[in-house]
Amino acid sequence: MQIAAIVVSLVVSVAGVALATRASVYLYRFMRTGQPVPAGSRTNAPAQRSATLVREFLGHTRMTQWRLVGFAHWFVAIGFYTLLLSLVSAYGELFNPHFSLPLVGHWVVYEVYTELLGALIALGCATMLVIRMLSRPSKPGRKSRFAGSTSWQGYYVGFTIVGIGLCIVMLRALGGALDPSGYGVRHLVSYPISNGLEGLSTHTLENLVYLFAGLKVTLSLAWACTIGLNPSMGVAWHRFLGFPNIWFKRNADGSTALGALQPMTSGGKEIDFTDPGEDDVFGVSQVEQFSWKGLLDFSTCTECGRCQSQCPAWNTGKPLSPKLLIMSLRDNGHAKAPYLLAGGGKTAEGEEKGSEAQLADVPAAALAEAERPLIGTLEEQGVIDPDVLWSCTTCGACVEQCPVDIEHIDHIVDMRRYQVMIESAFPSEAGTMLKNLEKKGNPWGLAKKQRLEWTKELDFDIPVVGKDIEDLTEVDYLYWVGCAGALEDRAKKTTKAFAELLHIAGVKFAIMGGDEKCTGDSARRLGNEPLFQELGMENVATLNTAFGEELDDDGNTTPDSRKPKSAKKIVATCPHCLNTLGNEYPQLGGDYEVIHHTQLLQHLVDDGKLTPVTPVEGLITYHDPCYLGRHNKIYTPPREIIGKVPGLRNEEMHRHKERGFCCGAGGARMWMEERIGKRINDERVDEALSLNPDIVSTACPFCLVMLTDSVNGKKNDGKAKESIQVVDVAQLLLDSVKTPADPAGEADLADEPEPEPVK
Repeated sequence: MQIAAIVVSLVVSVAGVALATRASVYLYRFMRTGQPVPAGSRTNAPAQRSATLVREFLGHTRMTQWRLVGFAHWFVAIGFYTLLLSLVSAYGELFNPHFSLPLVGHWVVYEVYTELLGALIALGCATMLVIRMLSRPSKPGRKSRFAGSTSWQGYYVGFTIVGIGLCIVMLRALGGALDPSGYGVRHLVSYPISNGLEGLSTHTLENLVYLFAGLKVTLSLAWACTIGLNPSMGVAWHRFLGFPNIWFKRNADGSTALGALQPMTSGGKEIDFTDPGEDDVFGVSQVEQFSWKGLLDFSTCTECGRCQSQCPAWNTGKPLSPKLLIMSLRDNGHAKAPYLLAGGGKTAEGEEKGSEAQLADVPAAALAEAERPLIGTLEEQGVIDPDVLWSCTTCGACVEQCPVDIEHIDHIVDMRRYQVMIESAFPSEAGTMLKNLEKKGNPWGLAKKQRLEWTKELDFDIPVVGKDIEDLTEVDYLYWVGCAGALEDRAKKTTKAFAELLHIAGVKFAIMGGDEKCTGDSARRLGNEPLFQELGMENVATLNTAFGEELDDDGNTTPDSRKPKSAKKIVATCPHCLNTLGNEYPQLGGDYEVIHHTQLLQHLVDDGKLTPVTPVEGLITYHDPCYLGRHNKIYTPPREIIGKVPGLRNEEMHRHKERGFCCGAGGARMWMEERIGKRINDERVDEALSLNPDIVSTACPFCLVMLTDSVNGKKNDGKAKESIQVVDVAQLLLDSVKTPADPAGEADLADEPEPEPVK
């Protein structure tokens, strides 16, 4: 038994170490085939990045969003790294069944820790296996988050870890049976097993030690052999790749890769669209055109399916699954790797970079993989189907849920950029939106004078910058109305309600009127980066001038010494405008303090400048806009306002806050037809209607339009009661602030002091 255990263990050990080392070197070389990133963008604030890594690993802050799985995985993860000494001990027990590690071998703390954690990793992994089995996908099936995952890999890793944990406990039990004098707290878990083994002879017990020590070593190193032969096996390799993937994540402070999109880069440098370089590559058309961080993302994917379970596209029958997209890119990259590592690649014109000599030994399968288009239909043998690419709403649910910080949206938008800018291949109806933005500065193609039409329906005047006031030094806030808020009839109700509330509260504010242009959110997320930058730079120049700056001879904004500079405070009713103005315009030289209208309204209510008094009776449910919630972490203010309105009874939908479900309008989907599967807004409204509410509320003009469309359709079909309303939070507050005796709602508040600046 001893000889057999030693021989098998050592053979498997040599093979495991060799194969795992070879795979590690290969993975490093594979990542280097990706493009460089801008200097410092992934290595800034190293201490903060290290703290983020420690916090995410030890605290399992990403995993414990799903409580049971998170806690079970914590024991497995901690045990994997801290029980390595038990593997060393197993090697010693192959040669001496009474072996004990020097120094710590008989330390009671170490013994208890090893035994307890060995049992817990077995229990934790068994729990995850049960969850996987209970959630196994049906054929065909979409409800399981494991649909499309490589099942054998998940089960293999799971059963291996359970086996290793049981071997640790058994070796502890056999050690106790061989030396009963050590009984006590040292054998907290294994004592019952040791007690049952006491009748066996010493010879038998020693043979059992050889058996379980050999089994533990073999299981551990056979696992190393397996991952060495399968370098794309993310369910195993994430145990090593997860650490650098978290450390190199976009934001050093640990926040998710949401909010702003990253500027377009080529060769690790930001592209200057006023004078692009001859060799600049626009977007991604081949897997090697992703950055090395992108390739690291793909290889780190654990196939856990959390992203898939939350994706609005996947949950409404569309072909996009964030998990399957990442897996497809990973598999394409690794299948193509021999070709890339040999020096192969394609120029922008499609010419081969590698010489005939370099590619002579490349396997035919890798050469064939290199010819596949990254975006293409099944008939074209494309890696990613166009319907997959254009189904994304950029809602951020995938990024929010990913336990290893994969940046799905950045990769999707990079592929869209190439399709739009180079191939001009995108849904045709989105082309109308782009043309309108280019010609009229808004997606509807309306004249800029239309932006002021809503003001005529109010019984007070709103100053317009450049017309009624010279600049913003005279007001507290610039109200950025947005295209929808100024031009879309349903969204204009929110605009008027918010303006009226500011007027009631005595807040001094102004608007840009016709000088306001679309922020470019939809253009950027569709993939038209030059159009976004054109709109953005025009808006930044206009805003900086309004805030007390002027353009120099080179077109740059500089402080105007002739007039005082105002605080750059902007309030927006549209979360997409909020996100672009606050998070993306700093890339273009525009640094502003931007808040959402619900934040300002909550502040005014808390300060007593607005007092809800009139009851608004009914059951209400609130829909979290993705670009307000997940992208900008604003969840509380809308709920606080709803809570202050008398008469309302709030009930949350099952999917809310961080797990809120998209309305279907983000990612420029507002301007595209939804032809595949169930409409996303219908899915969201069905969830709302399950609560039988009187009011569905939100805080985004896009969401308002999408939810209203769906509710009206269901009213026509008799599936929703006629009395149900879809309104913005500002409309609710205005209804409650106004009183029958004081319809204007302003008589008693005219002399109220101005609100403190919102920080």
